[in-house]
Amino acid sequence: MSYSHTARSKFTIAAWSESLITDIDGEGTTAGDTYYPARGATRAAVEYSYSGDIEGTSTVTYLIAYKADAAPVLGLERFEGSIGGHDGTCVFQHLGSQDQGSVSARIEVVPGMGTGGLTDLRGSADLSIAGPGEGGYEFVLSYDIG
Repeated sequence: MSYSHTARSKFTIAAWSESLITDIDGEGTTAGDTYYPARGATRAAVEYSYSGDIEGTSTVTYLIAYKADAAPVLGLERFEGSIGGHDGTCVFQHLGSQDQGSVSARIEVVPGMGTGGLTDLRGSADLSIAGPGEGGYEFVLSYDIG
């Protein structure tokens, strides 16, 4: 689908907490206080901060699979702030995959979940991340409102 507007922004990770759901083989690794299974699944609670044409904060719950190659990542993100000058809240659905050094995802606005100036928001973004992103990660949302 094609949209008439584009919002360019950067997001940074304000908080990340990940916990084990299942460990298939018992062959994971621990980093800090978090255990990552070689094959299994985790749940992550994440907070993002956005700046640019998208200004605000969000909370995301991810379900993350771990395996040797591209593994699925699913998430729902509640955003609060402004997109292209429209204030309100909305929900993004994340459907992606990860490997040891990168994440790619299709992000879609969930219809019927917006408030305020984002009530009728429709849109999507393709996200591709590799590496530590010290200055933040680029996020470009194609969208329509109304």
